[in-house]
This record gives sequence, C-alpha cells and structure tokens, in this order.
Amino acid sequence: MLASSLKGQEVMLRLVLFALFFGVCASAGEQEKKGEQPQSLSRGWGNGISWVKTYEEGLQKMVKSQKPLMVIHHREDCPFSKELKKAFVAEKSIQKMVKEDFIMLNLVEETPDKNMAPDGYYVPRILFVDPSMTVRADITGKYSNRLYTYEPGDMAELAQNMKKAKVTLHTEL
Repeated sequence: MLASSLKGQEVMLRLVLFALFFGVCASAGEQEKKGEQPQSLSRGWGNGISWVKTYEEGLQKMVKSQKPLMVIHHREDCPFSKELKKAFVAEKSIQKMVKEDFIMLNLVEETPDKNMAPDGYYVPRILFVDPSMTVRADITGKYSNRLYTYEPGDMAELAQNMKKAKVTLHTEL
C-alpha cells in the first residue's frame, strides 16, 4: 500500500513539473508575440539618427558616403555617460550635424582597433574617423588626462570638433 502511495505521489509530482514547465514555455512565447522591441541602436543618443550596428559597418558606410565616422564609447551604467548622453540629445545643433554629416556609431563594447583608444580605454570618449580611414587623434577635448572625453558643459567644444572632423584629411600614399 505504501509503495503505491509513493508511486502516485511521484506521478503527481511529474505532472505538476510538466505543467509548470509548459506554463513557463508558453509565457515566454507570449512575450515574444507581444513584440517586445529590441533596444534601438541609438541607446538613447538620438532616435532620429541613422546608427550603424558595428565598427566594421561604420567604416564601410563611411568610405562609401565619404562622411566621417563618429564613434561614441560609453557604458549604460556609467553616470558620466548618462549625463553626456542627455546633453548630446538636448543640443539641437549637434543632433542636426550628426543626422546630416556623419556616420554614427555608439559602442558599449570596445572595438578590436587599438587606434580607437589612443590614450586608454575609458568612457565616455568620442573619436572621429576620416573617410581616408584615419583615426583623427588630433581632434581632442579639453582634458589633458582624458583627451577624447566631453562633459555635459562641453557641447560647444564638441560641435567645433565635429566641424573639424568634417574636413577630410588628405594622406599621401
């Protein structure tokens, strides 16, 4: 009698686990059906801007369009990156310029190109790449210990540097 009772409990436990597993799978499918949107490539840096997904894609589009590539290195959880993002989005002249004159990429992961970290791997930092495939290490912000960083109050300087980046460097081969 005891053996059949244990066997009945085992069967019941299996049925409960199966039902629970089925419910979890079904709810995961429902979330997918609701069309939860993947995070936009803008990551909050400007939804009206055409963003590229990867550094390699940015380089290809840059060469084809002859527009400079602007690369924003940041972290989602970095308070400095968050503040810079707010200032960047609020500055209408910068938003207009990036929409019209730049190939745009924002990265939360580093690129394998060591030229994109001329003075180290820190965030936030903004670098420009010329259509001749030259990283514009000459275009820096005002901080000597973090040459490629900008703070929220530096939007006028960033706009000036963006204008500099639009002038293509002509390198001799």
